[in-house]
Amino acid sequence: MTKKVCLGHLSMGEEKAEQEDVAKCRIVCTWEGVHDGRHQLRSSDLYLPGLNDDVALNCLAWVSRSDYPLLSCINKRYRTLLTSGSLYELRKQLGIVEHWVYLVCDPRGWEAFDPIKKRWMNLPKIPCDECFNHADKESLAVGSELLVFGREMFELAIWKYSLIRCSWDKCKGMNRPRCLFGSGSCGSIAILAGGTDKNGNVLKSAELYDSLSGKWEMLPNMHTERKLCSGFFMDGKFYVIGGMSGPTASLTCGEEYDLETGKWRKIEGMSPNVRTAAHAPPLVAVVDNQLYTFESLTNMVKKYDKVKNTWDELGRLPVRADSSDGWGLAFKACGEELLVVGGQRVTEGVAIVLNSWSPKSGVNNGNLDWKVLGVKENVGVFVYNCAVMGC
Repeated sequence: MTKKVCLGHLSMGEEKAEQEDVAKCRIVCTWEGVHDGRHQLRSSDLYLPGLNDDVALNCLAWVSRSDYPLLSCINKRYRTLLTSGSLYELRKQLGIVEHWVYLVCDPRGWEAFDPIKKRWMNLPKIPCDECFNHADKESLAVGSELLVFGREMFELAIWKYSLIRCSWDKCKGMNRPRCLFGSGSCGSIAILAGGTDKNGNVLKSAELYDSLSGKWEMLPNMHTERKLCSGFFMDGKFYVIGGMSGPTASLTCGEEYDLETGKWRKIEGMSPNVRTAAHAPPLVAVVDNQLYTFESLTNMVKKYDKVKNTWDELGRLPVRADSSDGWGLAFKACGEELLVVGGQRVTEGVAIVLNSWSPKSGVNNGNLDWKVLGVKENVGVFVYNCAVMGC
């Protein structure tokens, strides 16, 4: 009697390829064990009885990440597989990516949301001091890590959550510790630029973080010092836009960093909206190498024209940003969609609502077809931190 393996997570083409792999292995499958041509393997030695490990791992790579806690309960071998990171490496090789939303909306700590399974999951509490808990924080997802930047009693500190180990660790500090910076990530690297040091001095320095080695590397200085700015990757280059160079000096220029040449290029007029310290930094997101933002005064979503260096209006946000000067909202790229997270009225009162729009769906008479991905009740209406991680 042969045991069937569910391939429901695979497309028709991928399912056919997997079936061909099984045939090539010439495995004799029984309930008691598998013969691989050299020796008999017991079912208890296999990830999936009836399949050799190479084929079984290809199947397991398609399992939703939100089911990993259940997999880790099967036996020690599964726990080792998940905590080693090898399954994540296989997913990367196969091009399998799930985008999860990580956010903080109340003092109870970080939560993760799986948009596909519609599941909310609590992260462990950060083992930090009370000062870090109550201070303003910034966050960034890079590789399989979530970095949280804040201030402890005597210094600026960084805590990182490992998706693989499901735990928090203190991250090695930057060469030039900073806050109020612009940041962006691409794969396993992230770049942080500008901001202020612990004494409030505005910086024009930048650093690169490698999540694989856990090391920070200084980059050449930008042309202009800036704080309260925003950063992002687009077309393989890193950009910083907006911000302020002083208490009242708002910046409309942007800067582009070429990782190949190691040089910055100044782009005049890239961020035309003049801001004050009361306004949130520019909220930007890149989908399919196209840059989007919104204007908090008008609640209008805009798209950047790379050739003309101008912004085109598309349609309105599903939430109001004008009443809070852009604070308390998240505007992120989530796979091939734009994600807006903020407080909205729902049937039961108010809640945090996750809305998404796919640029591929286009604009219909000045309207964007926003869809509700998820709702989180009883957490207030203010989003303190938010990051999207794809693994």
